[in-house]
Amino acid sequence: MNRQLTVRGLFVGLLGLLVITASSMYVALRMGALPWPTIFVTVVSMAALKKAKGSTLQEINVTHTIMSSGAMVAGGLAFTLPGLWMLNPDASFSTLSLIVLTVVGAILGTLFSALFRRQFIEEENLPYPMGIASYNTLMAGMKGGNGSKTLFASMGGSVLFTVLRDGFGKIPALLTLFKGSALLPAFSIWVSPMAMGIGAIIGPLLALIWFGGAVFGFYILTPVGLVTGLFHSMGDADVFRSNLGIGLMIGTGLGVFVKAVFSKFKGRKERATARVLPLRSKLMIFLVMFFAAILLGVGTEITFFEALIVVLGIYLTTYLSGMLTGQTGINPMEIFGILTLLVVQLFAKPSLVASFSIAAVTAVACGLTGDVMNDLKSGHMLGTDPKQQLAGEGIGGVIGAVLSVFVLLIMKQAFGGFGTAELPAPQAAAVSAMVGGLGNVPAFAIGCIIGLTLFLCNVPAATLGLGVYLPIYISSIMGIGALVSAILKKGFSKKYKGDQVAASTGLIASGLLGGEGITGVAIAILSMLK
Repeated sequence: MNRQLTVRGLFVGLLGLLVITASSMYVALRMGALPWPTIFVTVVSMAALKKAKGSTLQEINVTHTIMSSGAMVAGGLAFTLPGLWMLNPDASFSTLSLIVLTVVGAILGTLFSALFRRQFIEEENLPYPMGIASYNTLMAGMKGGNGSKTLFASMGGSVLFTVLRDGFGKIPALLTLFKGSALLPAFSIWVSPMAMGIGAIIGPLLALIWFGGAVFGFYILTPVGLVTGLFHSMGDADVFRSNLGIGLMIGTGLGVFVKAVFSKFKGRKERATARVLPLRSKLMIFLVMFFAAILLGVGTEITFFEALIVVLGIYLTTYLSGMLTGQTGINPMEIFGILTLLVVQLFAKPSLVASFSIAAVTAVACGLTGDVMNDLKSGHMLGTDPKQQLAGEGIGGVIGAVLSVFVLLIMKQAFGGFGTAELPAPQAAAVSAMVGGLGNVPAFAIGCIIGLTLFLCNVPAATLGLGVYLPIYISSIMGIGALVSAILKKGFSKKYKGDQVAASTGLIASGLLGGEGITGVAIAILSMLK
């Protein structure tokens, strides 16, 4: 059997984990965004183990799985919890409670990822752009040849471009083609090789649905609403649009639940439930979920009753997280945190500290799920044992959870708090504004109904909702990436074989995606050390 989860791989993975987790916390607090570290850790793991005696692709795969596991845990914490101290700088939150919160989130994220792996990766074969890019990077790096030259040339160009843009400010991050008017919002494009690569990998169908959601939200719904008096201002339109997008994503989650109940009622085994777990496995999962609720109820300010709802909410939101990451490469973990909080608020009245705790533990679980599913995608393509990957992810996730807490507290102490010029934590600021509730409940309800209906009709409503919710500059560059990829495939298909063209465009897209990801992490590390 191939060497996969090894002592040396664990050592290399945990060393990298320390750096990646700390830098991810910094960049999340500083920039309000967090590039996937997947390609960076793939390259580092390959450099460390490629020439080691008896090393295999599967061992490198498990090693980079461990190395990246703390990054999105740090992101989940950074995108939510600082908002507590923005609202109340004197709020008390014990270190032990923080550790319990993040560790429980990491454990649940790993557990639910294991449950969803078969459906998303084997049955639905979702693209998982970062997972595919990681696979291409590994294969090109180990085999060499023309594929290697194509990928690393693309990656090098992406690195140079990102350094000029983010390191030296020579290239603008946004390109504004239309400055907007009284009725129409501005139209901008994010100047990002990574985003173009994601658009190319997810393909024209999902990219079209995503961009279609953005066009509808910004350039149909907004002007029509302003003209008819539905919205009194552009600000009102933005609130309605964003809540509609959130509703579409949550409607998808409701659709998952309805479909499961309906199929069970009819006595049919849908694809999502095609694999029946043994009774012993079901019991173990139930015990882990119940124990997680006890830990949250005893170790944090979340009550046991609230914790039970939270654990069920995390199950639903991690499903959405895994699906959206697979379809789009985007994982809005802080939004999932707010959604779980809103569900809890329907049945209870959590305190301010408990409210942020609920959002944080959900965001951590969803962040880790997105990372796990990317790694499991590349592992599936490489033939890696998913059990060994999940074991590595679990170890790295728990250690990364503990480390994230200390890094967060150290930065809070060093910079004097959050919401400052040094650590603006913009995502956490947005969460603090939403803790009191949704900005437009009718829009959210409409989105839920539409999302539920579309999902039951097999339309990817969550992807549509993401387009409605996210800024137009993100959706536009994804659409451009998919369009350019489709044009290149069409143009070169007559000269070269279709599979050769598809492979080359996939390698180019992976290089664009990986180059910016590597550079973003490297710049974060350098910024942290200044």
